[in-house]
Amino acid sequence: MTAASVPTSADFRARHRSSGLFTESVNQYLGSYLAVAAARLGLPPTALTLLNLVLGVVTSVAVGSLAGSLHSGRVPALAIGLAALVVWQLAYSLDCADGQLARVTGQSSPAGARVDVLCDVALQISLVAAVASVAHAYRPSTPVWWYGVFAGTWMVNLVTSVLQQGNSAQSLVSSSSPVIRVVKLIRDYGAVITAIALIIALAPQWTVWVMVAFGLVNGLFLIASIGMAARASVRPKSPAPVTPQSVVTVPHAGIPGQTGQGA
Repeated sequence: MTAASVPTSADFRARHRSSGLFTESVNQYLGSYLAVAAARLGLPPTALTLLNLVLGVVTSVAVGSLAGSLHSGRVPALAIGLAALVVWQLAYSLDCADGQLARVTGQSSPAGARVDVLCDVALQISLVAAVASVAHAYRPSTPVWWYGVFAGTWMVNLVTSVLQQGNSAQSLVSSSSPVIRVVKLIRDYGAVITAIALIIALAPQWTVWVMVAFGLVNGLFLIASIGMAARASVRPKSPAPVTPQSVVTVPHAGIPGQTGQGA
């Protein structure tokens, strides 16, 4: 691909997947410029996916490993939190860029989509472990079962994201009004990692309450999603309309040529 034929950042942004307010305003925007750079270098989308994986996991492992040092004051929480904020945002912008690059350049594939989902799983496991490590360092009396609740409900974000892809995609709350989009920031991954990093930087002793908040929000979202999906599954289906094309001539009761409804 020559420099003249590389799509612009606006071309990439025009093909981004619908996402939350923060993600669209920050990560999809940054991702479009990363996609331009990748296209000029001839990199495949999977290269961006793997770079996202490495940056995100290494940062989460570093935060988790330094949790004890943060609590003791041997390492400044402000520096670690702000560094994590920058690298987590860069990693997530790469995650946005790989999809843009794949769609615009026609490099989408089932294998690439699987790599993307698997890397997302690994990244979010590492992020959950980092948050739990900091929370435990500052409040070791936290019940063990709550770590399980936090980790389990956190993955609801990833599961529902996968389920909402494809032709049958449907959001639980489909309104795009400004108020609704602001409310949805609590489940916008770009906003979530920003909040987590700032808490670690400015008030790491509150990290346990981050676990509580997201456990409750994601748990309630899971319950609501189950209810909505169950109601849709048992809702009576309207019979398919009969069109002229569905009327055919078939033999009927031994009387050739009688008109009947085709199967």
